[in-house]
Amino acid sequence: MKITDVEAIYLRLPEIQQRTDSSQDALLVKVSTDAGITGWGEVDGCPAVARAVIEAGYSHTQVNGLRAILLGEDPLATARLWNKMYASTLYYGRSGAAIQAMAGVDIALWDIKGKALGKPVVELLGGALRDRMRVYSSNMFQFSVEDTVARARQAIDTGHTGVKFGWEPFGRDEAMDLRYVEAIRRAIGDDNDFMLDVGLAWDAKTTIRRARLFEPYRLFWIEEPLHPDDYAGYGKVSRSCLQHIAAGEQECTVVGFERLIDEGGIDIVQIDLTRCGFTQAMRIAAYAQRRGRKVCNHNFTTDINTAASLHFLCAIENALVMEYCVEPSEISQRLAKQPVTIRDGYAHLPEGPGLGVEPNDEVIAKYLVR
Repeated sequence: MKITDVEAIYLRLPEIQQRTDSSQDALLVKVSTDAGITGWGEVDGCPAVARAVIEAGYSHTQVNGLRAILLGEDPLATARLWNKMYASTLYYGRSGAAIQAMAGVDIALWDIKGKALGKPVVELLGGALRDRMRVYSSNMFQFSVEDTVARARQAIDTGHTGVKFGWEPFGRDEAMDLRYVEAIRRAIGDDNDFMLDVGLAWDAKTTIRRARLFEPYRLFWIEEPLHPDDYAGYGKVSRSCLQHIAAGEQECTVVGFERLIDEGGIDIVQIDLTRCGFTQAMRIAAYAQRRGRKVCNHNFTTDINTAASLHFLCAIENALVMEYCVEPSEISQRLAKQPVTIRDGYAHLPEGPGLGVEPNDEVIAKYLVR
């Protein structure tokens, strides 16, 4: 079996809000083979940039586009192809957009491998340690406390036992931040988990101050309060705060996660499959396990990411909980023909080969950027 094409498919809502909301567009990766088997992946980054990385032409041995690198290759050789993509993008890659684009391709290759062998991806990753993951409802903060509280109540009413809110307008004013935190905890009650995503809004000292202020509200974790490059700041925060500190969605390399764990001292390692790919994610999770850290996913995009995250988390011993985006974007909510089943607060592993989800052609046609 040989790879015959690698396509980057850019989807975008007609109107994009000025928010840190990655459910508003998506870059799908479609890998085709001469055996008629097609694999699907996704990139959570800048779609136009990732598409350029995939479609770029040959410059020299260390500057090449991913499609050109992969044509004619055996799609089952996932580890070798990861190494080949990495070596062939060294001059402009090694992190950031190039690695994110590679991640989308890598997911598609594992999807092909599962379909070719008639097995779900979780079995190829070593076998399922569980067949479902507890999910938490992942939300953007709304621009009023009242609207945010309505979202929180809806999450509990639909069976979730954990709720997360993140990003703007949170983080700008201490008194308003406290109003949000108090109201959410009151709305969801004492028996449900409350995750707080700060959205890179603070420095280390501000984080420590806010964390102490929020101690009565029993946060499950505080996520990404600092700029992702501030490893020393994360170290100060991790040593000073009683709450667990979560981070990692901005990282896309094994080395980056190692620094975040060892220098930053984070407790919860958040891996986005659409920025890391299965091949790297398993290495990162193994390192986190050796360092005594729990792992969860980052996912604010489509059901391709949801399915990939679920296979990954069900295959690793140190999985904690699964993020599930509930923003109302049609790209996020309706892309898959048969979405991952979310029932009674759990995501259930798809039973089909590969990822177990396929995109809906009508949704692709509706939002395709040509």
